[in-house]
Amino acid sequence: MNGKCLIIGCGGVASAAVHKCCQNSGVFKEIMIAARTKSKCDGLKAKLEGTTSAVIRTARVDADDIGELITLIGGFEPDVVLHLALPYQDLSIMEACLATKTHYVDTANYEPPDDAKFEYKWQWAYREKFEKAGITALLGSGFDPGVTGVFCAYAAKHYFDEIEYIDILDCNGGDHGYPFATNFNPEINIREVTAKGGYWENGEHIETEPMEIKREYDFEEVGVKDMYLIHHEELESLALNIKGVKRIRFFMTFGQSYLTHLKCLENVGMTSIKPIVYEGREIVPLQFLKAVLPDPASLGPRTKGKTNIGCIIRGKKDGKSLNYRVYNVCDHQECYKEVGSQAVSYTTGVPAMIGAMMIMTGVWNKAGVYNIEEFDPDPFMDALNKWGLPWKEDFNPKLAD
Repeated sequence: MNGKCLIIGCGGVASAAVHKCCQNSGVFKEIMIAARTKSKCDGLKAKLEGTTSAVIRTARVDADDIGELITLIGGFEPDVVLHLALPYQDLSIMEACLATKTHYVDTANYEPPDDAKFEYKWQWAYREKFEKAGITALLGSGFDPGVTGVFCAYAAKHYFDEIEYIDILDCNGGDHGYPFATNFNPEINIREVTAKGGYWENGEHIETEPMEIKREYDFEEVGVKDMYLIHHEELESLALNIKGVKRIRFFMTFGQSYLTHLKCLENVGMTSIKPIVYEGREIVPLQFLKAVLPDPASLGPRTKGKTNIGCIIRGKKDGKSLNYRVYNVCDHQECYKEVGSQAVSYTTGVPAMIGAMMIMTGVWNKAGVYNIEEFDPDPFMDALNKWGLPWKEDFNPKLAD
């Protein structure tokens, strides 16, 4: 291990991850931040230099251009590429990692730009190629997917003989003061929320209408919130990797103001990803909407409140029924004080750093393409406590039903 990490992307999540890599300079001795806009990378470098012993470099790269990526990776020779740009770029970066025999880590599965779809099939198709190359692709090392998968693997290892039901609950109790804004990339966020919902049950994916299924839950340190069932990518991998599971659901909280604004924008066509011609040029309405909405990276100083993200896991141990909840609570303002980002970026950036660390140090060492729950959860769980996302357990939790 040379202690070199190439981080692609320079948004809110990447900024949080770079901060944490700099704190962990014993592992991350040299960091290169690369993005389409090099000035953003240079600004982050200037902010962090002098606070860490890690050497920080910057570069411009078009993450859609495999040739550019290969040249960048070949010149820097990192131990791992940590992809924190857009999910549309997963495959181009994976191709460049294959060509240079470099480990790969991301936080979100590939999405075709012209079709809002959560599926791992495109990345799973690389399993044999990565195995033959002797390198690892770690998929989904954010919070959800990411920590939620580690939580499930940890529960399976330590508490359950058989897991039957998993409910993933993602609550953002933060308030940024805007009538409408998204806490991460607006384009990805709105594609996710306006897509058909769905859950996994008895070996098949059950599709629902967007926001069709609603529950109310009293979240620790946040309070009672409305949450809605949406489809999320970890359902697909957990259904494959948590043997014997009967049902997996994913719920996310949304405030009424957000939903009202979103419905209005949807009704007038502003959330569409189908190109239209405007004044002689082609534009995608959702990309235009992204340009006029507040930048998620700007929400940090004005966001107050907490997030609460975790899993309710039900099953059997020694023939007896067991209900278990494991979760993390994160404070938006505390995150901003530490890394200059709100908690949504922080809760993704910290696990991204930890995943890269697991691969770089060889703690996780399997050639091929893997989802995060396929590795030993214990070192990751220990690292969460150490690096800013301590978790709590409840053996008598309120259920989501």
